[in-house]
Amino acid sequence: MERLRILFLILASILIVGIAQAQELNCKVTINSDQIQGTNKSVFEALQKAVTEFMNDRQWTDYEYQVSERIECSIYIIVKTYSSNTFSAELQIQANRPIYNSSYKSPIFSFTDKNFNFSYTEGDPLNFDATSFGNNLTEVLAYYAYIIIGTDCDSFSKLGGTPFYRKAEQIVNQAQSTNESGWKAFEDNKNRYALINNILDEVVTPYREYFYTYHRLGLDEMSVSADKSRTRIVEGLPILKTVYKARPSVIIINVFVETKMDEIINIYSKASSQERKDAYEILSYIVPTMQNRLSALK
Repeated sequence: MERLRILFLILASILIVGIAQAQELNCKVTINSDQIQGTNKSVFEALQKAVTEFMNDRQWTDYEYQVSERIECSIYIIVKTYSSNTFSAELQIQANRPIYNSSYKSPIFSFTDKNFNFSYTEGDPLNFDATSFGNNLTEVLAYYAYIIIGTDCDSFSKLGGTPFYRKAEQIVNQAQSTNESGWKAFEDNKNRYALINNILDEVVTPYREYFYTYHRLGLDEMSVSADKSRTRIVEGLPILKTVYKARPSVIIINVFVETKMDEIINIYSKASSQERKDAYEILSYIVPTMQNRLSALK
């Protein structure tokens, strides 16, 4: 009887730990410090551990995620310069989404932030307060956490990511009174300000609705009817061009096309010649620099 009681307590503790760890993100973090010579690498190892814990251990929403539901994503930080606990780096973010009744994981977000400067001292805790702007490191990480969650929610529910995009927008607004770079409209049309401003622009709403259709009514239904699912995706593609023409400076459309390029080409591999031709015209209009990859649609 005592052995059964002990076994029950062990199983209960495992279950409690599993629930506690079931946060929203399953984020793999990599710090690349190859460009930094003659520096003790322990600070980069500590940074990688701290960022990993910050992204994965924090509860970003009020939703209850099962362990299997956590959003798979990755953060790749390339350190360009490092001196006196000050870093200049490039940040690459990617996120994937599982497709129903399939082992396939669809890329939903891929973005490079080339203006990532922050301070970090080995051993310092990474704290985030949503009501005020703190360390640029945690603010940038929190911003992209909300972007990832918002993008994932948009793929499962029409405009479902809005609450989390608003949280990212709040971080951007708080950053306006700081001297940190990457947050202001006048600095760059491909920075954090531009990205969230694009996503929440009403003109972009049709794209976000298509993002839902593409994933939930397209990819998720492939196992039920591949032809019908492909048709939904194909018929909605012109929306990208319409939104892009209305807002030529919008970067979220480029982000979508660049993230989805290989997937779209694969989907269109079984489309009619006219549909492939139409897709080529639309995508080459949006990303003319990717003509070589788009040639597969001809």
